[in-house]
Order: sequence, then C-alpha cells, then structure tokens
Amino acid sequence: MSLKNGRVVIIGAAGGIGSALARRIANHGGEAVLLGRSLDRLAPLAGELDAEMHVVDASKVDDLDKLVATLGPIHGIVNCAGSLLLKPAHLTSAAEWNQTIEANLTTAFATVRAGAKAMLATGGSIVLLATAAARTGFPNHEAIAAAKSGVIGLMLGAAASYAPRNIRVNCVAPGLVDTPLAARITSSEAALKASAAMHALGRIGQPADVASGIAWLLDPENSWVTGQVIGIDGGLSTIRAR
Repeated sequence: MSLKNGRVVIIGAAGGIGSALARRIANHGGEAVLLGRSLDRLAPLAGELDAEMHVVDASKVDDLDKLVATLGPIHGIVNCAGSLLLKPAHLTSAAEWNQTIEANLTTAFATVRAGAKAMLATGGSIVLLATAAARTGFPNHEAIAAAKSGVIGLMLGAAASYAPRNIRVNCVAPGLVDTPLAARITSSEAALKASAAMHALGRIGQPADVASGIAWLLDPENSWVTGQVIGIDGGLSTIRAR
C-alpha cells in the first residue's frame, strides 16, 4: 500500500468502517482527515491518531462542498456515512424513505461533488459505499437497496465524467459487517448465526475487511481501476452458501 504522505478525507470517520480505514491510512504513513456529524464521536479517534477533524453533515451538499474546499490538497475522499433500514416497503414511512435516501445517496453525491472539485487539477480517488443488497434481492431491504443502487449509478456516471481528469471513482459493496449500524442483527445470537450462514465464507465481515478494500482503491498503485463495484461480502452476492 503506497498511501504514504497521502491525504484522504473520510466522511463518517467515527463509524466502524470509517475508523478502521482511518487507522489503516495512519498506520501506512498517510494522513486521514476525519469528518462527521458528532464532535463527541470524532474527538477520541482524532486524539488517537493525532488527526485533523471537522464536524459537518454531509447530507447538506453545500456545507460539505465549502468545507472540503478549505482543506487544501487531497489525494482521496471516501464516503462512509450511511444508515441501515430493514423494513418492507408497505411498513416504511415517507420520513424513513427520505432519511434513507438522504443518509446514503445524498451524502454520496455530496462526496463526489466536493471531491471532484478538490481534485480536478491533480487527480485522485473517490470511493463510495454500496451494499451487496444493491445487486442481490434480500427481504426487507427495499429502501436501502434503492439508495445504494443509486450510489452505484452515481459512481458509474462520475467515473465516466472525471476519467479525463484522472479522478478514479469506485464503490465497495459489503455484506453484513460487524459495526454499530448492524447492532440490531449482531446483538441477537440467532440472527447473527443465520446471517453468518448466508455468507459462503461462514462469517460476517469485520470493519478491517472493508477498510482494506477501500485502501486498495485509494492507492495510487492501482491507478488503472475506475468505474468498478468491488464486492467485499464473503461471497454473499455471488455464491450460494451450502
């Protein structure tokens, strides 16, 4: 991994995947700039890594745009913000739908917009988070699958738009990962066991599993990769478990 001296903005840095990514970048000699909505959640990680941090709601597109413009040169930007709603459509309220779109798709658009502006002259890497559920149908995933499918479409369009500027845009699509967002599932032994069995490799993911894939996409050594959805899902989207 050659992110040494690289400067990467992480949106949603205090979450499970975001914090694992920030530690990975710091451990490889890079600089992670931590963004999130909660100072209380960001501050411990910033203190641990001696990292720059900023409080911002990435669903406010103009707010993120203005902040990223003040950060100076960056080599990459990653959107780890998001939410997880597990309900069938007929039980999903309009407010829940709007919140799911805002937390997942709007933040992804804001990331692309701000990141592209910041890297127009230098090139760089933008990484978004989708989900295995955007490519494989799972019950009760209508809202989150729709939002994350939109993220994939956004990524493809942006990858085409910014390739002439040497800005690479890609997605990772995780399966179930042991993060606070998934606590409703992972806190139940029965639900966790059933979820692990759905993954061909027999376990759910850890934040470090996903962080390593994101770091690979950020790495300038992988500069011929753009417009891709990388499944980091234990085989969930492509392999039928035994």
